[in-house]
Amino acid sequence: MRRKIASVLLYIIILGISLVGCQNEGSDDSREDEDTKTVLTMWTIATENDAFNTPFVKAIEDYEAAYPNIKIEMESFENQAYKTKIKAAVASNELPDIFFTWGGGFSKSFVESGKVLPLTEYYEHYEEELSEAAVSYATYDGILYGTTYVAPVSMLFYNQTIFKEQGLQPPKTWEELIQVCEILKDKGITPIALSAKDTWGLAMIHDVLALKSAGHEKVQKALTKDGQRYSTPEFLVAANKLGTLIDMEVFNGRAAELSNDEAQTTFIEGKAAMYIMGSWTGGVISTDAENLADFDVVPVPVISERAAETDFMGGAVDTLMVNAKTKDKDIAANAAFEIAKSVSKYAFLEGAGIAAWTTNYDTSDVNPLSSKIANYTKGATSFTLWFDTLMEAEDAAEYLRLLQEFYAGDIDAEGFVISMDIRLSE
Repeated sequence: MRRKIASVLLYIIILGISLVGCQNEGSDDSREDEDTKTVLTMWTIATENDAFNTPFVKAIEDYEAAYPNIKIEMESFENQAYKTKIKAAVASNELPDIFFTWGGGFSKSFVESGKVLPLTEYYEHYEEELSEAAVSYATYDGILYGTTYVAPVSMLFYNQTIFKEQGLQPPKTWEELIQVCEILKDKGITPIALSAKDTWGLAMIHDVLALKSAGHEKVQKALTKDGQRYSTPEFLVAANKLGTLIDMEVFNGRAAELSNDEAQTTFIEGKAAMYIMGSWTGGVISTDAENLADFDVVPVPVISERAAETDFMGGAVDTLMVNAKTKDKDIAANAAFEIAKSVSKYAFLEGAGIAAWTTNYDTSDVNPLSSKIANYTKGATSFTLWFDTLMEAEDAAEYLRLLQEFYAGDIDAEGFVISMDIRLSE
């Protein structure tokens, strides 16, 4: 009963603010109108070159139109730099009203520090449109602290024009992937686009190799320190597989110097035949590629019988949270959910991601790559969060450092696995 009363009061407050805004629209003094608005600051990683930029911009426009006396000021940052910035903001109590983050282990310390507003009471308005499963990675000790908008997964994108010219089929097994890479290299074609400078791009490949080798349960338990050691053959196999790709030189030249945006461009411009990346790439391709028909997508090949084609690396982890110290808690919470719902819609329609919210709108114009990914994930047997998101923040930082050392040849596959085991056993 308390939650229902609180919810009614919330919407009365929001409605009242909106009506004030509507009354102010007729004022001759536009500056005075601006001064009466409630301003909420929001941080995201939806930079101008990011696939989620347009969905966020449209979502904010819709929200401000529905609540004309509320203004959302969004500031966006590059992915890798943002991970440092958001941690520093939490530590220094300088969070914006609403902020993007990653659920799971990445935000666990934020929640434990008391810096994030609990959202459980606000969620009851949206639970029919957003399942509990979708927000599971934003739920800590049974309390919801964030709302998501898409459920991205790792996929293997490939240039089907290049494949057809070379008489190739998309690989379904590790052995087939190696054969494809060898043929492409013999033809002078770069097999796989990669950014090793943005370490998360390198991790995107390693993570899914580990999943396809060890399977969902072992990866989940090892990374969350739930009774599974990392120093087992399955994880060593995955590291050796990545080492094989590095030794074969299947990646684009200067991979250690290229940002992910640059590596992505290499693939989209047809200078590499494959690209292992998140499902949002479907939207980037549909926007930036000269010919969308050149591209297709399949699940990343399996390595062992412990995993299946239908096991996916990823899940609904992209999250909007609210600063516990925001001055307008009810308004900020409402804005977080409403904006997330709209981003889910626009991201799916534009091919930037697979909608986490109910798709109660026309999806006939969704680009074929995103539609295909959505169909693949309907039959998913598991979703496993990316390593640097599922692990706690300090463990994730060490993982990325070790991965860089491995790529550079400073440690071998066995040294990488042993170091990971030591870290996760602490």
